[in-house]
Amino acid sequence: MKNSSRFAALLLMAGVMAAPLSARTVRQAARDSIMQDHRIILMGNEAKGQPSPQSQRKLIEQFYINQFENTRQPDAPYFLFMSRDANLAMGVGGDIKVRTYFDPGNSQPGSSFSPYDIPMTRDELNRNHLGATPAGTALYFRIIGHDSRIGLYQVYIKAKFNGGASNDFKLNKAYVTLNDWTVGYATSTFSDGAAEPPIVDVNGTTLSMDYTTMLIRYLHTFRNSGVSVAASVEAPSLSFEGVNLPDGDPSAAARKQSVPDIVAMAQYEWAPGQHVRLSGIVRWLPYRNLVNQTNHTPKGWGFQLSTVFNPVLPLTLYGTLNFGRSYTNNTGNFLLSEYDLVADSRYDGRMSTLPSWSYLVGATYHFNTRLYSSLSFGQARVTQSHFSDQYKYGLFGAANLFYNLTPRILFGGEFSFGKRAEFSGAHAWGRRFSLMAQMSF
Repeated sequence: MKNSSRFAALLLMAGVMAAPLSARTVRQAARDSIMQDHRIILMGNEAKGQPSPQSQRKLIEQFYINQFENTRQPDAPYFLFMSRDANLAMGVGGDIKVRTYFDPGNSQPGSSFSPYDIPMTRDELNRNHLGATPAGTALYFRIIGHDSRIGLYQVYIKAKFNGGASNDFKLNKAYVTLNDWTVGYATSTFSDGAAEPPIVDVNGTTLSMDYTTMLIRYLHTFRNSGVSVAASVEAPSLSFEGVNLPDGDPSAAARKQSVPDIVAMAQYEWAPGQHVRLSGIVRWLPYRNLVNQTNHTPKGWGFQLSTVFNPVLPLTLYGTLNFGRSYTNNTGNFLLSEYDLVADSRYDGRMSTLPSWSYLVGATYHFNTRLYSSLSFGQARVTQSHFSDQYKYGLFGAANLFYNLTPRILFGGEFSFGKRAEFSGAHAWGRRFSLMAQMSF
């Protein structure tokens, strides 16, 4: 880990030597620069004239508003089709991302870096690996409009290349929003993507809870207070790891779910881009004990406390703390075990929820309007050994440097490392060097 320490020290020294600059000023300057560079194509009867610059800007600003921001989301589209009354606009945008990476000594199986995927045994055929991927490249379609009768509405569809072992191009989001209501395939209410520092890896820090699901959500922001609240019902699903009896028959089986996940959050934003958020989730996880032929429905639950703020200029700090029992089935990169119910080794046929906790901290320093760097570190841990005979603990860290050649062209370099440990005491380290080029349109 000496190399990572040296890299981090160099980044911090560069930050000290750089001229101070407000992180908010940097973000706002980048946003204003992009907003002034849109190409507007007007639609409708030319006899109605031209929309005023104020009305155009007001509608364009809606493309920069996201219910739950994410540091990896694409910029607002370069080309916009707009009605002449400035009440309706449509944009097709996205970003092209090209990454190359090198794993020295203990290579990962996919294009994303995950502590869970760190090999526990030495494989002489896969010790060092150089790869490249378009993972994270995205294309989206967005319509935003305002109607005097129904209010503000939007339609959003996004697809992207994933960051797994294969680079499948698949649906990432598809939802409709009407005022405070959202219906469709969208970011979970439990998530807080804005509390995650910028990172080169396609899947982010691997310790964030930023995931997408089918939902119906109500989100309301109280005017002039900085307070937002949200509640949603989200599609349930169940990952199941049973065990077999000595005769080979399974000891338990998953049952169909009939109750949605219930999720809620409350957020206080005291300044643009600075907030603290508390999220909670409750899940119902039904199964049948095949040993004594009885049905059971244990509950999963979880809490998340997250924040992003600027303590001093031009520094931004991020923090996320999670704890609970089987509180999300999207834990492949987070708790690094995709099982909601696991066999309790003390009793045949009994399945139990998985207790765990994790945290993630990060920092971003803006050297100037184009150059910035971030550091990330986090851990995730399963806390009861009789619920798992393998994975116990995961650690992740990263240090990177980003440069905006233009507001829509971004380059980045990163060193990341991780550790996987098991209840047996065995553990292994993984490392990765990554380079990225990105262009938004």
